[in-house]
Amino acid sequence: MKRTYYILCFIIFSSTIPLIAQDVNLFQQFNGRYDYTAIGNTFNTVENGPDNVCTILNTASATLNLNANQNVVAAYLYWAGSGTGDLDVTLNGIPITAERLFDDGLDANRVFFAAFADVTDIIIAQGSAVYTVSDFNLSDVIAPYCPSGTNFGGWAITIIYEDLNLPLNQLNVYDGLQSVPTFLSITLDNLNVLDNEDAKIGFVAWEGDRSLAVNEQLTINGNVISNLPLNPANNAFNGTNSFTGATDLYNMDIDVYNIQDNINIGDTSATIALTSGQDFVMINNIITVLNSQLPDATLSIDDYIINCGANSIDLFYTINNFNSTAILPANTPIAFYVDGILIGQSTTINDIPIDGTETGTISVIVPEGTDPNLTIVGSIDDDGTISGIITEINEDNNITFEEIELLVIPEITVLPLLTSCNEGFEIGTFNLFEPLETLTIENEELSFYTNLDDLETASNAILEPDSYNNASNPQIIYARLETPPCYEIFQFQLNIENCPPHIPQGFSPNNDTFNDWFNIQGLYDIFKNHQLQIYNRYGDIIFEGNNAKPWLGKFNRGLNNKGSLAPIGTYYYILNLNDANYKPFIGWVYVNY
Repeated sequence: MKRTYYILCFIIFSSTIPLIAQDVNLFQQFNGRYDYTAIGNTFNTVENGPDNVCTILNTASATLNLNANQNVVAAYLYWAGSGTGDLDVTLNGIPITAERLFDDGLDANRVFFAAFADVTDIIIAQGSAVYTVSDFNLSDVIAPYCPSGTNFGGWAITIIYEDLNLPLNQLNVYDGLQSVPTFLSITLDNLNVLDNEDAKIGFVAWEGDRSLAVNEQLTINGNVISNLPLNPANNAFNGTNSFTGATDLYNMDIDVYNIQDNINIGDTSATIALTSGQDFVMINNIITVLNSQLPDATLSIDDYIINCGANSIDLFYTINNFNSTAILPANTPIAFYVDGILIGQSTTINDIPIDGTETGTISVIVPEGTDPNLTIVGSIDDDGTISGIITEINEDNNITFEEIELLVIPEITVLPLLTSCNEGFEIGTFNLFEPLETLTIENEELSFYTNLDDLETASNAILEPDSYNNASNPQIIYARLETPPCYEIFQFQLNIENCPPHIPQGFSPNNDTFNDWFNIQGLYDIFKNHQLQIYNRYGDIIFEGNNAKPWLGKFNRGLNNKGSLAPIGTYYYILNLNDANYKPFIGWVYVNY
């Protein structure tokens, strides 16, 4: 089936008792092994007629008889009469206030009302019993209606029950208040006729008179219906109750008709028409009961996970088959959209039984450039082309909306570079916390990485950031500052520079493993092109060295002393680093044993 999705915006104004539009519309739907019955009574003492008795009662009773298999799931009280309404009554001594109010009228002077209240708890608690509606007072307003024969009052309770011995049915409750001085047509939608056997329709109507049958006719889909002997074809609304056989419900009707020959398999709506030449009738409640075996899939997004800076979203969802009369088959398709773009698809895994659920998860990718404040639309029974493959009880409840805000990471903050002395081979030791010392943060909130991929996944963090040896020169370091629910990124550069060497003023080449050579710290493997010259006190050169040849206290220059240890004494050096940043170092060193 093809479906088009609409987003509807409503501005709702509420009041204590909402005034309901007059058109009869679907109020509630039940899918399962359900049926209904109805009770009620009139407050009129006689039928309106030539004498127009202007007497109205304030109490009336009726008996409800349920069998042991019938478990009440809902009960709705309707009461109605002439005038603008008595909205507070009692049911078996329990105060009842109207939850919804309907009104209608012949003209400005003759107006009528109907009221509604959910009395499910009372009916469940008291079960089969005599029910009395009292404290109904129209005595002060009824007089002007008597001359025209439109003085009436009454009450009815429609009771929906579950019986496991019943077939799987779809039961629709419609209500409103529409009148028929001459002609009335009502279209009942939200039907799914799979099997019309024993299909039926019931009415709660007001002000119908047995004695008035001028051109009166009730049709469904153009076919005249009747329920003999209570409701003949030419006098449908005549003060009867089809459930009890009562014929003295003056000025009201509780009627049920078999319509299996008047409705067809595949129908999704039915049209009821009522004509009357004289009798003024008001339809308040209509109930249809149709055999139906269909699933009803709904989808909810229960939770989601968003990673900082990522366009992927992990969605956790539930598929429900509530309010259904058949299993929802496995492999029912699921689709997810953003801005009308398909971003993910899945299917149900198992057959989902009536009233059953199934949970699932999916990772979806939001297109680049999407507004971070987005709405994900989830749709069950959707193959990704806005088309369904399953026939359902309700085709208009398959979508759900979830408002989501992506976690956008701020732009990378670049900090000043960090410099360390070359400790050899362009390697230095750094305290990576130093560039962030001006921020009022705890070290535990920081972690350091050599690349952004590791930072984003919080993996392979630098283990000892307070004494880190660089891996290249220069090197970029990335710092991650946790700022739940996301984080910030900082970047700074590590630089190595050649610092001035430290030249000792003495050494003792006696092979005791302590201070055995002219160890100029910060020189070797740092200033790799340096040249070292050592002179005796007479100005003769006795040693020449470089990065691969440190002075171990022996001569390597002169005629007769090559390889010999230098005697105790003071020697002079010239150290040329061959670095444009440094002039040659000249000084002395004392050799001792």
